[in-house]
Amino acid sequence: MSCATALSARSVVAEILDPEMPMVTLDDLGIIRDVEEIAADGSVIVTITPTYSGCPAMGTIRDDITTALRRNGFGSVQIRTSLHPAWSTDWITDDGRRKLADAGYSPPGPTPRRDAGPIPLTLTARPRIVACPQCGSEDTRVVSEFGATLCKAQYRCLECDEPFDHVKEI
Repeated sequence: MSCATALSARSVVAEILDPEMPMVTLDDLGIIRDVEEIAADGSVIVTITPTYSGCPAMGTIRDDITTALRRNGFGSVQIRTSLHPAWSTDWITDDGRRKLADAGYSPPGPTPRRDAGPIPLTLTARPRIVACPQCGSEDTRVVSEFGATLCKAQYRCLECDEPFDHVKEI
C-alpha cells in the first residue's frame, strides 16, 4: 500500500458531508475511525463509529462513503462499524464546532464526566446553559429535548426571541 494512495482515500472520506447536518463533514464530527487500503487493486476498509447506536443516517453515510471512494477510483469498499469506544461529542473538531455555530446551531459543550459505577437513571434531562448562536445570550429556554434528529434539542433565546437547535452533549 502506498502512503499517497492511503492518504487520498482518507482525504476522500474526510470530505463527505453529514447527511443530517451538511455544514460539517464526517471528519469534523469525528466518526471516521480508520481508512485502510488493503490491496493493490485499491480496495479500502473504512471504520466508522455512529453518533448514536440507532442513528438513522448510518445507511446514507455508508452509501456516501462507498460512492465517493468508487467515484475516485477505489475498488471494493468495506465499511466496518466500531461501537467501542462509543462516539462522544468531544470528538467533534474545533472546526466542526465553528461550522455548526456559523450555521446557527449551538454546538455541544464538554461531555459530562461520570465516576465509574452505575449510571443513575433520571427521567428529565440535565439542565444545561446554552448560548444563543445568534446573539450569544445565555438567557435561553429549552422548547423540546427532541429536535429534528435525536442528537439535537430545540431552544429559544429569551433575549432575541430566535429559535435554534442545540447539538446535545453525549
